[in-house]
Amino acid sequence: MADYQLSRIRGRVTSHPQAVDVAFGLLVVTVILLAVRAGRPLRAEDFLAGALAFALIAARRRWPLPVFAAVTVASTAFNLHAALVGPLLAANVICTYTVASRTDRRIAAVTGTITVVTVYVAVVIGAGRTWLDPQNAAIVVWGTLAVVVGDATRIRLANLEAVEIRARQAEHSRDEEARRRVVEERLRIARDLHDVVAHHIAVINVQVGVAAHLLREQPDDAEEALAHVRQATRTVLAELSTVLDVLRSEDRDAEGTDSTTEPPPGLSRLASMLDALAAAGLRVDHRQEGEARPLPSVVDLAAYRIVQESLTNAHKHGSEPAARLRLDYTPAGLKILVENAAGRPEPDTDGCGHGLIGLRERVSSVGGSVHTGRDAGRFTVDAFLPAAPDRQDTPT
Repeated sequence: MADYQLSRIRGRVTSHPQAVDVAFGLLVVTVILLAVRAGRPLRAEDFLAGALAFALIAARRRWPLPVFAAVTVASTAFNLHAALVGPLLAANVICTYTVASRTDRRIAAVTGTITVVTVYVAVVIGAGRTWLDPQNAAIVVWGTLAVVVGDATRIRLANLEAVEIRARQAEHSRDEEARRRVVEERLRIARDLHDVVAHHIAVINVQVGVAAHLLREQPDDAEEALAHVRQATRTVLAELSTVLDVLRSEDRDAEGTDSTTEPPPGLSRLASMLDALAAAGLRVDHRQEGEARPLPSVVDLAAYRIVQESLTNAHKHGSEPAARLRLDYTPAGLKILVENAAGRPEPDTDGCGHGLIGLRERVSSVGGSVHTGRDAGRFTVDAFLPAAPDRQDTPT
């Protein structure tokens, strides 16, 4: 809470630099004049020096070098007339610090040297001191300190600015990478959809050929073949409508697609996947609830990819070489639950990684839902894919 309040105060201060300089100049002049009054009565030249010092301090950040030149001349003139004019000496040190913090090291060294030499000479002449008077050491110390602190402040601000620039660039790169991964996943979904559509078109082509061959001699068989054609076209249209919204994006120049008519992978290949994972060292406790039934091709493919992505993440990021897989066939669709012992948080296991972005894209492409998260040392992927009986594929 204290850090938050401090950040708010710092933000307000940095957003009104001119007001801060005015308040700072007024404070410095007031404190010095009160200190002078404690030793002797204030004279007209004290108020004049105070007003001039206030104006120069208030304007120092807007015009660093001109203000430094003005305060050097004024301080020299006043100190030659009456040595150790407090407000102008303070303004001289403050303006030297400002130049050192806002320019390069060479200019800072030059301005520091000018400050020390002019004040030193003016005080020696004005106060009647000797050149080697020990009291003059304070002039050298204050002038050197103003340059050193100003240069350190400049370096610190430059480092902070560089860190902020790198942070913005890193954030921009992460955003670009996330968008690129999403586009790549959409293109992969498009290619998978192409495979599904190509498969059904091939089936339609075969059934139409059968119907044309049997139309005259066996009309009943031809009618059955045409029924399969009608069902296949309905399936293709349904799958196209569910994926169309996901595939709409600004990047429409997709890569050339494969013309194969082989169906894409589905849960029928689940056993092969589990065998491959077991060979790689991941033990999967697989259980199935409900009676398995044919699923729409897009849903079947999405289920396969979800299981594949989840178990792959379990193998890569889990703290134990074991995972649990539950498939629950319900009248409304298919529930998928994958659990594994959570390891060290990784980009793909904290709920916002690129792998889970692709997984959510795939689930949304079939109108499903997915929830991921870490709880009690375990990472869970809980997905539901709608697959009502009226959307199932009819065997062809």
